Order: sequence, then structure tokens, then C-alpha cells
Amino acid sequence: MSAQTCVFHHPYRAFLFDMDGTVLTSIAAAERVWATWAKRHGVDVETFLPTIHGARAIDTISRLALPGVDAEAEAAWITQAELEDVDGVAEVVGAAGFLKSLPAHRWAIVTSAPRALALRRMAAAGIPEPQVMVTAEDVSAGKPDPAGYRLAARRLGVEITECLVFEDATVGILAAEAAGADLLIVTATHDQPMQTAHATLAGYDQIVARLNDDLIQLQLL
Repeated sequence: MSAQTCVFHHPYRAFLFDMDGTVLTSIAAAERVWATWAKRHGVDVETFLPTIHGARAIDTISRLALPGVDAEAEAAWITQAELEDVDGVAEVVGAAGFLKSLPAHRWAIVTSAPRALALRRMAAAGIPEPQVMVTAEDVSAGKPDPAGYRLAARRLGVEITECLVFEDATVGILAAEAAGADLLIVTATHDQPMQTAHATLAGYDQIVARLNDDLIQLQLL
């Protein structure tokens, strides 16, 4: 059975969603802020911007190993600038309605964004606030480390192997794989086709969730 077929024929205890690029799009806003930061620090914007997606700001900055740069202070600057710029932040088509159709105790957001920024962007996009949300402050190592996804499953009271992860970015995919969860790759915000062995989804308007006791199963429309 193919990955695409398997995901739609398997019941899950819970769904775990990445945020940026998966349930909402914030690419334009994020890239505006990061481009300003990169120029200020003499970092080549064109090669740098593709590396920012899906990772915590502090991890992105630390990875550059710029001399004399306080990664924690710079990450705080990034967060504040992103809090002030939500122009163009919008839901991925159908995401809000799909999330509202799920039992509140059976889904979570797992994001590399700080909590305040996650709440700000979800509000701007009309995404419902989940009962369980794992943010940058909740883990000592961000994606691609699997800690965030494992923590979300634990907070929901389910095994990570009983979860389906919705992701869009490479670091998040690696995190979900390392955690041991099944994956559904949301391609709605991708400009180019994504090569992946996992099942893919172009938009939430293509699926519904069928509930059966304590299990959820996806169905293609």
C-alpha cells in the first residue's frame, strides 16, 4: 500500500499540526523581517531566506555562528518584529474549518514559533486556538529534533505512533520521522513540487475527518 493510500485508510488517535506553511501562510511577513535582519548583519539574503522556514529563530541564528552576535537577543528582536508584522498572514484554504471539525482533545499545534507569535498569527489567520500547543519555549531543542512532537502527543495522552503529523517544511518532516509518527505533507504554500515519500495534501478543502469512538480517519472528497 502506498504512503498516500495508507494515510487515508488508517485511523489515528490524534492529529499534530505544524503552524507556518501548514495551517497558515506567513511566508511574506517572515521573509520581510528576516531580510531586514540579514542585511543588518551582512548575510546574503537570497541564499539565507530559504533556510529560515520551520526552525526556531534562535536555532537559525546560532547556525550562522556570526562573530559577536548574541543569538538570544537577536531572536527576541526577530520575535518582536514578527509580532508587529502580520500583514498577509492568512489561513491555508480550509484549515480553520477542518480544525474546528476535530475534537478539541484530539489535535495540537507544534510550532517553532514562540507562543506569543503563534497566538498572534493564528488570530490574524482565523485559526482556532488549540487546547494543546507546543511552542519554541517548550523544548530545549527545536525541529528537526523530535521533542516537540513527542511532547504534544504526551500532552494529548496518546502515543506518538498513534498520531498523524501535518507538516510542510524539511526540518519538521525530519522531526516527525524521528518521533515515529505518520506524515501528511501539506503542499498548499509550496511554489515548486515537493519530492517526498510521504502522502501529500494540496489543501484542507479536499478532506474531511470521520470520527469513530476515539479514533479519527481522513477521507478524501
